[in-house]
Amino acid sequence: MKAHTLETQTTTTPDKALKFLQEGNQRFVQNLKMNRNLLEQVNDTRAGQWPFAVVLSCIDSRTSAELIFDQGLGDIFSIRIAGNFVNKDILGSMEFGCNVAGSKLVVVLGHSKCGALKGGLDARSIEPAGMENLNHLISNFEGCINEILREGEERSSSNSDLLERVNICNIKRTISDIRTQSSTLRKLEEEGSIKIVGANYCVESGVVSWL
Repeated sequence: MKAHTLETQTTTTPDKALKFLQEGNQRFVQNLKMNRNLLEQVNDTRAGQWPFAVVLSCIDSRTSAELIFDQGLGDIFSIRIAGNFVNKDILGSMEFGCNVAGSKLVVVLGHSKCGALKGGLDARSIEPAGMENLNHLISNFEGCINEILREGEERSSSNSDLLERVNICNIKRTISDIRTQSSTLRKLEEEGSIKIVGANYCVESGVVSWL
């Protein structure tokens, strides 16, 4: 399997880019990864890179986008932050990936049993000393928690149903934030140059579900 070139990237549509990832996950789940010569791909990409997609995922060690979607060197831009949310720096990276480097798809990839979201749910009862940066990070999920939490429901990471509902809400909210906070990406999507989609990875099965 060759690395992508300017020609293959240019002729890839947003729908085709999505199909590449969907088929890659199917191979991953079936343990039938594409035959790649990675050293050859190093050589193929030495003069430049032409990724077809930008994937925002969590830092969770089980959620490597290249593995989950069976992609090789130079195929995707991989952005990772605990809880797969966006800020100005991440939006800037996405804008570079799509508007400068030519990617056709933005994927917000959440996952089940997310530790960052668990931390957000438990934040009121657990406040580790000296963890001010982590506490700032998990405060990003408070909006989704408040939106999803039902009256009288236990706010706890042990509430698995609540945790998964917050996960889906967080994926959708991140997509909304991309569209509202980046006029560049919004315009590209409106023009049909890119697609912005959400996906959810199951850490138990390896399957990616598309929102």
